[in-house]
Amino acid sequence: MRTRRKFSPEFKARLVLEVISGVKTASEVCREHNLKPDLLSKWKTTFVAQAARVFETGPELDPAQARIAELERLVGRLSLELEVAKKASRLLRAPLGENER
Repeated sequence: MRTRRKFSPEFKARLVLEVISGVKTASEVCREHNLKPDLLSKWKTTFVAQAARVFETGPELDPAQARIAELERLVGRLSLELEVAKKASRLLRAPLGENER
């Protein structure tokens, strides 16, 4: 039984750019790398559809702000752990009833 080949994003982009730029035809690329034309066409469609994302500028997160956010998450987790420990401590210190001895 034949296993599926996995292609890296860099490989896909390189092949699609060869076709788009006119360096090679789609059939040449498919023949050279033993690909089905449908697969290369799918890669090309995905590449073109997501090309605008290259120029998007996301919210740049200041390293200090990232550290603050990380510390706030840590404080939240530790607060939750402290509450659980307090409740467990209260339950363990509670006097046992007559039936529980």
